[in-house]
Parts: sequence; C-alpha cells; structure tokens
Amino acid sequence: MFGNFALVAASLFMGAAIYITWAEHPARLRTDDRALLAQWKFSYARGFIMQATLAVVGFVFGVLEWIVTGGWMWLAGAVVLVANWPYTMLVIMPTNTQLEAIAPDHAGPASRTLILSWGRLHAVRSLLGTVATMIFLWASL
Repeated sequence: MFGNFALVAASLFMGAAIYITWAEHPARLRTDDRALLAQWKFSYARGFIMQATLAVVGFVFGVLEWIVTGGWMWLAGAVVLVANWPYTMLVIMPTNTQLEAIAPDHAGPASRTLILSWGRLHAVRSLLGTVATMIFLWASL
C-alpha cells in the first residue's frame, strides 16, 4: 500500500516538474524582463512548497514500502526522488538566491540570463522525477 502512495507522489512531482519545464517556463520567457522576474518569483515560491513536499512524501512512502517488502527498487526510487532536495539546495539554490536579490524594477538582461540558466537546471528535476516514477512503476509491477 505504501508503494502506491509513493508512486502517486512521484507521479505528481514528475507532472509538476514537466509542466514547469515544458509549459510555464517557456511561456514566461515570452514576457518582458520585469514581468519575467516577477512571475518567476511568485511561481518559484509556490512551486517550491508543492514539489518539496511531494519529494519528501514520495521518499517516505518509498522507504516504508522497502521496509515492508524488502524490494530494493522502492528504496532506489525513493532515493532518486529525494535527490531533488540536495540537487536543488546545492546546484539550483545559488541561482535562486541571485534572482531573489533582484527587484523586478531592476530586471534586465542579467536577470533574464539567470532565469534561462534556472530553466536548464530545473529540467534535471523533471528528469529525476521521471526516473523515480518509472522505478516505482516498475517496482509495483
């Protein structure tokens, strides 16, 4: 039963990450620099809470299923899913910090370049979510 919850959490994480990578981020890049930065800030604050929670919940349920069943794939999926936390904190957070320090009124080519970089970095989160979901799906079969 825990495995089903892990799969759902990972799937939701994956869907959110892919939506950001494929739809939201490209759409916001079509706006002017000020609107781009303002939208990124609002979206990031909301998305962080949702995706961080899903990663932790999926991790916990994956570990619980591993403890109950001994199936190593549940642990592997949990580790891949929660890898989004250190990846975000160590790799993406320096870019986030720079972007958060820029007021929307001071947005320009430099903030746009940072947001372009952020988009490439965030795509890795989509990949990690997809891999975790596929591992959980495979384990559930």
